[in-house]
Amino acid sequence: MDFGIFILMQQRNKHKTSHQILRDAVEQTRLADELGFGAAWYAEHHFSNYGLCSSPLTMIAHCAAVTRNIRLGTGIVVAPLYTPARLIADVAMVDQLSDGRLNLGIGSGYQHFEFERFGVSLESAKGRTFEMLDMLEAGLTQPKFSYEGEYYRQPMSAISQRAVQRPTPPMWITSVDPAFLSRAVKSGHHVFVSGGDGGLEKLAATRALIDQVAAAEGKDPAGVQVGLLRAAYASNDKDEVERYLECARYQRRIAVSLKRRTAQIADDYQVEEGIVEGEPTLEEMRALLPVGDIDTVIERVVNEIRTLKPVHYCFQTQMGDFDHKTMLRQLETWGKVIIPAVQQEIANDPPHRPAARPELAAA
Repeated sequence: MDFGIFILMQQRNKHKTSHQILRDAVEQTRLADELGFGAAWYAEHHFSNYGLCSSPLTMIAHCAAVTRNIRLGTGIVVAPLYTPARLIADVAMVDQLSDGRLNLGIGSGYQHFEFERFGVSLESAKGRTFEMLDMLEAGLTQPKFSYEGEYYRQPMSAISQRAVQRPTPPMWITSVDPAFLSRAVKSGHHVFVSGGDGGLEKLAATRALIDQVAAAEGKDPAGVQVGLLRAAYASNDKDEVERYLECARYQRRIAVSLKRRTAQIADDYQVEEGIVEGEPTLEEMRALLPVGDIDTVIERVVNEIRTLKPVHYCFQTQMGDFDHKTMLRQLETWGKVIIPAVQQEIANDPPHRPAARPELAAA
């Protein structure tokens, strides 16, 4: 069982320049590495302030040079927005540059706003992602490959860059769509899910769905490698917790408005914040999320791990305009207090079956 951080690189009202936000993300990654976190993940978004990382693979290549042990993940690459042959080569190259520390998170995307500006239909995203998975598996494992699909075609080609991790860097499929879960289970890939605004009931339902899909594929549900992403914050300072929750609500409002195509762009790429129909109150978020004083968060994280049975627990750091120095202190709290306490609590009854590390090719 290991822990990670998820970095969205969000900008709120241009409180910081994009350069400052990127530098903050690098500093958070370096500290997480020093504290022994298992992974850092970087989102991909375009054309808005929701997230300023347009290329998680580029971010990983940079962070690999300033860290030693932490694994570095795409959280996610939006597969339908890529040219397959280029993505395969870039994945292999970044795996080399990171000395085999790449986690490849893959998803189909959800924002019409982004897809329209890339000239790609969101309705085709699911089919494109399945074909991209086919091509990644072939291109990363075979000396030569060709492909003929509905959306992508590749003549017989050899990718000159080869990944260090064999057979491929670990692939994390980010969806609870049964079709994507089925593909992950059949191919032996990891599953990466978000708890969203839900509590233990939602996580239990997600676990039940994963178990159902695994059983249908003739696989042992306990062998499915699951990662969990959560908005989580621990502090005995109530005002600090309230500030984090307010930033989490801001992020949710922007995400939902982009997904529902109701977003209003106020100034070039800045999305206006507005109340979203059906949104939870801060009190409801506080009750369902692993946020609060340190003891409360430890208890909730332990309960969430025992409910979902993940191999990786990832919490989100920078959101909205939350203070960077305060977030660095939060990483210290997790690394030195919360994670050791959680690991001790679950040590005698680990709820997961960790996968073997991928083999590394000889240098």
